[in-house]
Amino acid sequence: MSKPYVRLDKTQAAVLLVDHQAGLLSLVRDIEPDKFKNNVLALADLAKYFKLPTILTTSFESGPNGPLVPELKDLFPDAPYIARPGNINAWDNEDFVKAVKATGKKQLIIAGVVTEVCVAFPALSALEEGFDVFVVADASGTFNEVTRDAAWRRMEAAGAQMMTWFGVACELHRDWRNDIEGLAALFSNHIPDYRNLITAYSTLTSKK
Repeated sequence: MSKPYVRLDKTQAAVLLVDHQAGLLSLVRDIEPDKFKNNVLALADLAKYFKLPTILTTSFESGPNGPLVPELKDLFPDAPYIARPGNINAWDNEDFVKAVKATGKKQLIIAGVVTEVCVAFPALSALEEGFDVFVVADASGTFNEVTRDAAWRRMEAAGAQMMTWFGVACELHRDWRNDIEGLAALFSNHIPDYRNLITAYSTLTSKK
């Protein structure tokens, strides 16, 4: 039996960026480092573009996990920033959960490092509390494909929807007529082939 289509709604969604820390990023091997960093920043850019409440959190910064990727802090200087002293599951941190609930949003878009821990644990916890959870697979990373796939299956079985940052952007946008130039610029900044597409489009339309 098919399940109802729960689609992302920019009026109902918040973004949780979990443990995108310098030390943890060095562990990511299921996607190339440059592509992974690009995907994380693309997700951050779309969160800013759609004006989605965004929460940043880190775990044990003073240890080997390291500091938050500086670009994220620069993009969201005023966003809630929860530096967890030791909680592995972000949902075990009272300040983090308070920040999530303070957004008033029902849909949570989650990405982080590593997938089977920093993403899966809060995703499962949020699902248990009745949130709709959308996991951004290509902005989350881990040691290898085996651990990644196990995490994906576990979250899907609990009701999480697996997506990519591009899918998230398109589902939030709904209709190109809402803003062609703005979203196209975002895509062009993160997808080289899309930049070629937009260049061709711009050239053709400028001749009319």
